[in-house]
Amino acid sequence: MAEQFEMPRVKLGTQGLEVSKLGYGCMGLTGIYNNPVPEEEGIAIIKEAFSKGITFFDTSDIYGANNANEYLVGKALKQLPREQIELATKFGIAGGDASGVIIKGSPEYTRSCCESSLKHLGVDYIDLYYIHRIDQTVPIEETMGELKKLVNEGKIKYIGLSEASPDTIRRAHAVHPITAIQMEYSLWTRNIEEEFIPLCRELGIGIVPYSPVGRGFFAGKAVVESLPQNSSLEHHPRFTGENFERNKAIYIRIENLAKKHGCTPAQLAVAWVLHQGDDVVPIPGTTKIKNLHENIGSVKVKFTKDDLKEISDAVPFDEVAGQKTTEVLHRISAIYANTPLPK
Repeated sequence: MAEQFEMPRVKLGTQGLEVSKLGYGCMGLTGIYNNPVPEEEGIAIIKEAFSKGITFFDTSDIYGANNANEYLVGKALKQLPREQIELATKFGIAGGDASGVIIKGSPEYTRSCCESSLKHLGVDYIDLYYIHRIDQTVPIEETMGELKKLVNEGKIKYIGLSEASPDTIRRAHAVHPITAIQMEYSLWTRNIEEEFIPLCRELGIGIVPYSPVGRGFFAGKAVVESLPQNSSLEHHPRFTGENFERNKAIYIRIENLAKKHGCTPAQLAVAWVLHQGDDVVPIPGTTKIKNLHENIGSVKVKFTKDDLKEISDAVPFDEVAGQKTTEVLHRISAIYANTPLPK
C-alpha cells in the first residue's frame, strides 16, 4: 500500500496564522493564462486540494469577470469545513485598461471591498486580507487604519500586503502587524532575496510566493508544446520572441536537474521555493487535477544545501531574458509602491 502522505503545516508570520506548507492559487480557474474552467471542475479541484491537505486558498476580488473567482471559491467552501480553511482574498485593484491599472486604497474603498468579498465568498470572516496593490496617492497608514478596524470587528483575522515596497511594509506594520507579504518568487524571479526576505524575517512576516513555477514556464508546456489559447502570456516579455528562445536554455538545464532528482521540472521549481524557509508558503495554481497532484508531490522532494546551490546556479539572474512582468503591471509593482506620509 502506498504510504499516506501528510501535508506539513507551518506558522505564517508571527501573529498566529497556521497554514498548509503549500497553498493553492485559485486565479487560473476563472481564466488569465487559459480559458476559464467549468464551475463544477473548479469546485472539484479545490475540494481535491483540500482532501490532500491543502487548506490555504488564495483568491482576489479582481480575478475573473464580475468577481467570478470569489463566487467560485465561495461555492467550493460550502462543501468543505470552513473552520479548517485559511481563506485569503485581496482588494485594491479597481479596474484598468491597456493604458494602466486603477489602484484604490482609501478607507471607504477598503471597507466596501471587504463587505463585498464577504458576500461573494458567502463567509462571515476572511482569514487573510491583502492589499493587492498599493495606492501611491493614499498614505498606507490610512488604508491600514481601516483594515485594523475590520480586524477589531471580526470581519478579517489577519492583514497581508502584496507587491509593497520596504518602506510601505515598515509603515504598515507599525499601524497593525502584517502577517504575510505576497510577492512573485521563483527560480527566475529572485529580486526579493536581497531586501524583502530579510525585512520580513526581521518583522516576523510570512512570505507567500506567487508564480513559483514562473507562470508555468518551469512546467515546460510552453517550451515543449505551445502556449494555451487566449493566454495573457502571449504578451509576456519572457515568453515572447528572442527572450523566449534564450530562456529555453534555462528550462533545459532545470529539466536535466529534475531527472537527477527523480522529479518533474515543475516539482523541482516548487520544491526549490519550499526550501527557502519554513516561513515561505508558495501558492501554485493549476486547472488540472494531474498538475495539482504533481505540485503536492513537490513537498516530498528533498534537497541538500549543495543541491539548492546547484539549482540556483542553473538559473543565473543575468541570463534570464525579459522583465518579470508586462510594462503595465511593472508600473504598479513593489519598486514603485511607496505612499505619501500622513498629513
